[in-house]
Amino acid sequence: MQNVMTICNYCGCGCGVYLCVDNNRVVGSYPSRNHPISRGNLCSKGWHLHQFIHSRNRLREPLLRKNGELLPVSWDEALDVTADALHKSRERSGPDSIGVLASAKCSNEENYLLQKFTRAGLGTNNIDHCARL
Repeated sequence: MQNVMTICNYCGCGCGVYLCVDNNRVVGSYPSRNHPISRGNLCSKGWHLHQFIHSRNRLREPLLRKNGELLPVSWDEALDVTADALHKSRERSGPDSIGVLASAKCSNEENYLLQKFTRAGLGTNNIDHCARL
C-alpha cells in the first residue's frame, strides 16, 4: 500500500490528506498531522474522500439532452452549446438574466476566476456561493 499526500478537494480550505493507494486504486484517506491547515484533522467529507473516486455513478463525460434523452458528447460540443445558450440569454434578456453559483469544491483561486468571469466576461454581479445557502 502506498500513501500519497494531496489536498482535499471538498472545499477551498486546502486540508492535507493522504490517499491510501493499493494496486492503483484509492482505498482510503486520512489526515496529515503536520499539515499547517488541517493539523491532523479532517471533516467527515475528507475522511470519506476516497469513496467517490471509483463510483459507477460518477459522470466521466459531458452529457447533452437530445430528444429527451441524455447522451454523451465531446467537451467541445458541450462547451459550444453552453456558450451559445449563455450568449442567447444575454442578448434576449440582458446580462442580469444570468446567475452563477460558485462551489466549495473549487479552490479559492478557481472561485476568484469564476467571479471575474461572471463580472467581467458575462457582465453581471449575479454570483453566489453554495456555502451561503
